[in-house]
Amino acid sequence: MLSIIRERLRQGHRTGKYPQEVPTLPAHFRGRPIIDREKCQGCQECQDLCPFGALALRDGSIQIDLGRCIFCPECAAACPHGALSFSTDHRLAASCRQDLWQGQSEAKLASALNDKMLGLFGRSLKLRVVSTGGCNACEADINVLGTLVYDLGRFGIQFVASPRHADGLIVTGPVTENMRAALLETYAAVPEPKIVIAAGACAINGGPFCHSPEVHNGIGDLLPVDLYIPGCPPHPYTYLDGLLRMLGQL
Repeated sequence: MLSIIRERLRQGHRTGKYPQEVPTLPAHFRGRPIIDREKCQGCQECQDLCPFGALALRDGSIQIDLGRCIFCPECAAACPHGALSFSTDHRLAASCRQDLWQGQSEAKLASALNDKMLGLFGRSLKLRVVSTGGCNACEADINVLGTLVYDLGRFGIQFVASPRHADGLIVTGPVTENMRAALLETYAAVPEPKIVIAAGACAINGGPFCHSPEVHNGIGDLLPVDLYIPGCPPHPYTYLDGLLRMLGQL
């Protein structure tokens, strides 16, 4: 017992100080993209390279759809003018699908729920995770939220086993045809009012599986979405940022 106590004292407090302190992410982490409109010449080389159609030329400058982007570095490497790069900014979540387009104006981060929903869920939110056919990377980082570094429970957010005990769903994966009915039935089992969160590029727009005949390109056409969390997979701090903004805690 004494050795356990000594080791606990040696390790100290391991929970991160977020959101009181901005997390420092490694330099190789690819977060919110940066587009220098003065450098962009509209050559479309980066657009032509992207296999998921995440880039588009608008008003003479390139823009990125964070809902489709899997945050690979190929587009930035292909730009001959150095107009495109990735920052280490983990803040990516948005409340509206159109707000995931990056490049034309200042980024619009997720906004808080309305007063009624905040009154119900602002201090206690129970979520049921539904995996609809992804690669399990998004689910892995959702699991990481329960570790002592991130400690999701300190914000009053917990994952539950039954949709009947949940306040909403957090959905991962592109929604395969085999999982469509299960997703809709799970959503129907959640009591009203409820929240739906699309986590990861697959759930938002199909990700690498987009336009496959066996998937539904995410949940946008199946369920009303309250929060979009981009990434492939989203970083745990990206999850936390989106959830806390939605709950009015940031």
